[in-house]
Amino acid sequence: MEAAGRQRARATITDVAKRSGTSIKTVSRVFNDEPFVRDGTRERVLKAAAELDYHPNMAARSLVRGRSFLIGLFYENPSPNYVVDLQTGALDRLHDERFRLLLFPCESARAMSGKLLQVARTSGLEGIVLAPPLGDDPRTVAELREGRMPFTRIAPTTALDASPMVGIDDVAAAQAMTQHLLSLGHRRIAFVQGDPGHASTGQRLCGFRAALAEAGVAFEPALLEQGMYTFESGLAAGRRLFAGRMRPSAVFAANDDMAAGVCVAAKEHGLDIPGAVSVAGFDDSLISRVTWPQLTTIHQPTYDMAHAATDALIALIDGQAHERAIDLPHRLLVRGSTGLAPQG
Repeated sequence: MEAAGRQRARATITDVAKRSGTSIKTVSRVFNDEPFVRDGTRERVLKAAAELDYHPNMAARSLVRGRSFLIGLFYENPSPNYVVDLQTGALDRLHDERFRLLLFPCESARAMSGKLLQVARTSGLEGIVLAPPLGDDPRTVAELREGRMPFTRIAPTTALDASPMVGIDDVAAAQAMTQHLLSLGHRRIAFVQGDPGHASTGQRLCGFRAALAEAGVAFEPALLEQGMYTFESGLAAGRRLFAGRMRPSAVFAANDDMAAGVCVAAKEHGLDIPGAVSVAGFDDSLISRVTWPQLTTIHQPTYDMAHAATDALIALIDGQAHERAIDLPHRLLVRGSTGLAPQG
C-alpha cells in the first residue's frame, strides 16, 4: 500500500537513454534540436521520452545554450474575452515547442511607450508579440527596431513595413455588419465606438459610415456614442440611447462586450431583442455566445491572429523564412439578436 501510494519518481535523462538504447549525450542532442542525429535514433529517443513522460528541464537547457527561450506577449485591452483568445492562440502555437510564453498586461500603450525594450531585456525575452494598440505606438516600434529585438504585431495600422504583422480588414468587416442591418430595413442605426486609443475604433466607424453613405442613409451624430470596449461603457451608452423618444431601431457596438451591455440596457427599458431593437457586436468572443439571444457579430479570428503572429516570431528568431503580412478573413455571423426593423 505504501509503494502504491507513493508518487511515481520523475523520469530522468538517464532513464530515457536506457529505454531508447542510446547515450545520455544523444538524448541531450535530440532535445536540443542539434543536427546530425539519425531520424531513427531521434524517433527512438522521443518514443522513450513519451513512454516515460519525460520533459527536459527548460532552465537547464537555457543555461547550457546561453538562451532564455522566452517570448513575451504584450497587450492592453479591457475586454477579458478578447484577451483569453489572444493568450490561447499564442500558447497553443508553443505547444511542444522549446519556447515559453510570458504575459505582459499593460495599463496603456502610452504608459509603456519608451519602456518596453527595457522590460523585455530585463525579462530575458528573445522576442515579442505586440497586440493592439501597442503595435501602433511609434516610439515602441522605433525602440524595438533600433534595439534589434525581434517582434511581430497583431492588427497594426502604421509603419506596416516595420515587422511581420497579422490582421483583418476592420473597415470592410464593419461595413458588412452595417449592410446586414440595412438589409433588415433599419435606418436609425446607432454606433457605439470603442476606446479612442485603439486604431480599430476609427476603422470600424469608417466602415459603418461608408455603408450608410453607400445606401444613401444620412449619418446622425446623435446616434454616435462613445464606449471604451468594456461591458460597463456599453451599458452606459445603451442607457443614453434608449432614454430618448427617438431611440434607434438597431445598435451596432464595436465589440461584443459593449454589445452585451447594450442588450442589458434594452431589457432595462423593456425593449424586446430583436423585436423592438436589434443589437450587433464585433469579435465573436465568448460573451457573444452566452448572451440571450446570442449576438449577431463579426467573427474576428483573434485566436488565429495570435497563433500566426507567434509562429512568425519564432521563424524570425530562428532566421527562417516568414510572411511579412498575413491578412486573415472575417465572417458575418447572423444570430438571434438582429431582426427586421419594427414597423413605424
